[in-house]
Amino acid sequence: MLPAVLQNAHQLHDYATAVLNECGGTYEFKGPWFANMNMLATCDPANIHHIMSKNFSNYPKGPEFKKIFDILGDGIFSSDSELWELHRKTTMSLMNHAKFHQVLEKIIWDKIENGLLPVLDHFNKMGNEINLQEIFQRFTFDSSCKLVLDYDPCSLSIDLPYIPCEKAFNDATKALLHRHMLPESVWKLQKWLGIATEKKLAKAWEAFDQFIYPCIPLKEEQSNGTKVQDEDFSLLTGFLKAYKGKRSASGDERDFMRDTLLALIFAGRDTTSTTLTWFFWLIALNPRVEIKILEEIQTNFHDKEDKTCRFFNAEESRKLVYLHGALCETLRLFPPVALEHKSPVRPDILPSGHCIPQNTKIILFFYSTGRMERIWGKDSLEFKPERWISKHGGIKHEPSFKFPAFNAGPRTCIGKEMSFVQMKMVAATMIYNYHVQLVEGQSVSPSDSIIIQMKHGLKVKLSKRHA
Repeated sequence: MLPAVLQNAHQLHDYATAVLNECGGTYEFKGPWFANMNMLATCDPANIHHIMSKNFSNYPKGPEFKKIFDILGDGIFSSDSELWELHRKTTMSLMNHAKFHQVLEKIIWDKIENGLLPVLDHFNKMGNEINLQEIFQRFTFDSSCKLVLDYDPCSLSIDLPYIPCEKAFNDATKALLHRHMLPESVWKLQKWLGIATEKKLAKAWEAFDQFIYPCIPLKEEQSNGTKVQDEDFSLLTGFLKAYKGKRSASGDERDFMRDTLLALIFAGRDTTSTTLTWFFWLIALNPRVEIKILEEIQTNFHDKEDKTCRFFNAEESRKLVYLHGALCETLRLFPPVALEHKSPVRPDILPSGHCIPQNTKIILFFYSTGRMERIWGKDSLEFKPERWISKHGGIKHEPSFKFPAFNAGPRTCIGKEMSFVQMKMVAATMIYNYHVQLVEGQSVSPSDSIIIQMKHGLKVKLSKRHA
């Protein structure tokens, strides 16, 4: 089976979807006997529910996951058991702080007003095409760094400066997918030799460390002594206080903080920027959706005096129901995290009937789940925000094992609501102010990465709506 995978490595996500569709949603992959590549691939919602929820304790991340994602260290995404529970509890307590949403809203609107709009205005006046994916990646990188590190690297500015850490995320996610495809012995040899994607991953690792470590001592003094006041709330200070004395597997306290902060920046940058990129591509192909979203924005947030889209907070963003549906539909077709890696501690039998020996490598293909006709109907490949709108005009709920864009079960993304607020703020501002037109002749396809980015970016031209 390996030759077919290598032949389709340039379109791995779509190839896996086609195979899973033919096999009823679950597929046993057999690699060469010497390569330790045997695995079970599934996009079946019943299997996802069983693995992620019903039998959650039997499917930790495990040592195999930790080896592949070693760059994340002891952060929340690669940790298990007590450490994962500590991360989740600590992060949720900080996100539930009375001041958190105020800080988040201020950071997002400041970055829109002083970063996003000036850059878009500049490209519009110059009449030049712009790569929206890069703009969104810079936006979410800056806002995530400001939220997590209390530091704005200002990568989103008119001259689009090169910042090694910001670019390192793309190299890292591509290398991590290759580690899923290649035998462990092969990618470890590449790592030892410093070649191929492992070379780029090593450079990305170095860029992350050089960027994050200097930010940690800046707040260490504030985390000692007196209790931090509400008006001084920051995530970094909160984490420094909560994890004081906590050490990583290497035995270093600063390494543990580095792992914690990198995981949060990683989540904040890639997931939101990827969704926004695919969202604007989809609405450019579906003008009727763009018109309905614009009407909804004008109805709720049009300022009649200065004819602008006024700022709105997290609670007010709930009024944008159709926009919410369009974002959900984008996430269904292009979930930012394409796959999840699991391995059972004990033998198990999946709802699909497959017997799973202990330590079997299982890949959950979330990208494929959103594209199965048997799950979403004959129009599964169509972009229809209406499928998320209930008869009463609210948002229709879909179970997470059918819609795993934010993972499922106990590991469901705790930043889900935060990401919707951020995406609505950016999308509403851009749609209100600009019409986005695709540059003709460009090739649009998912990249060969664990994050479903566009392989060649999204080139567009902008035109002002309001002269």
